[in-house]
Amino acid sequence: MGGRKDQGAGFVRVQKNRAYFSRYQVKFRRRREGRTDYRQRKRLCAQDKNKYQSPKYRLVVRFTNTQVICQVAYALIDGDRILASATSRELARYGLKVGLKNYAAAYCTGLLVARRLLKKLGLDDIYEGNTDVDGELVSTEYEKKTFFVDEVNDDKYPFRCFLDVGCKATT
Repeated sequence: MGGRKDQGAGFVRVQKNRAYFSRYQVKFRRRREGRTDYRQRKRLCAQDKNKYQSPKYRLVVRFTNTQVICQVAYALIDGDRILASATSRELARYGLKVGLKNYAAAYCTGLLVARRLLKKLGLDDIYEGNTDVDGELVSTEYEKKTFFVDEVNDDKYPFRCFLDVGCKATT
């Protein structure tokens, strides 16, 4: 059955026959749609075994046709949980009505979701953020880790998460 096939001018080998298609396995639906890179997701969600069920947080940023969506999420076995979220459409109440998909809107939406998260976790009074904007990067070494705050509180550490932009290029 899977030998050669007569195509007029000569013989052409049939490459994909019944044996090939009987072993073929389709990819996951979200992979076929180009929505999820499962190798990247595994590295962003899998926590080290010595961390004992502590969640690995990630800042999920998605660009749609009209807006930017930012969420702080962590993965569980039955699905992801969202701690805080913000969209660039909410920037209208702060005076930004157009250009909701550009780099500046993504930055402002990230700041908005960060402030909401800090308020939810009770860290907004401890870590105020940068009050005077001068373009200088502030970092503090504490117990062999680098935190980007003025000083680290002994009771509550600053919130840390990984950036997840999905299939979009970041440069």
